[in-house]
Amino acid sequence: MAYEFKIQRRIEFSETDMAGIVHFSNFFRYMEFAEHAFYRSLGFSAMMDDYEPPLGLPRVHAQCDYHHPLRFEQMLEIHLLVRERRPKVITYDFRFRSLQTDPPTNVARGRLTVVCVRRKPDGTFVSTVLPEDVAAKITAAPPECLAP
Repeated sequence: MAYEFKIQRRIEFSETDMAGIVHFSNFFRYMEFAEHAFYRSLGFSAMMDDYEPPLGLPRVHAQCDYHHPLRFEQMLEIHLLVRERRPKVITYDFRFRSLQTDPPTNVARGRLTVVCVRRKPDGTFVSTVLPEDVAAKITAAPPECLAP
């Protein structure tokens, strides 16, 4: 079972602000980018429409703390760690590192919590247990991996 995933990407000009620094809001996009790549690495998609009824994984909590700026064309490593997996909920920790320095610089930390939901006939959503095939592939990281 997987509890971590790493992916790299280059900072694009459109992600920066007038000072040439990555705009804070993009870190939430980077979390989603890594989360979806993590799912694909496990053989499934964040679009869980193959299930009956189709399922979703909306965000119920998101946070990010910033420590150092990132700039256009820098290489970013996004490290996803599964903090917690409960029957209906997954919480991820994210560590962002600039690969422009040796050693790499920790630039931010984030957290994202998703809940598995299904749509009821009246159009509202209700939480539901993660599909067994998905839950079987994801486990929480050991505590020593989550330490700061």
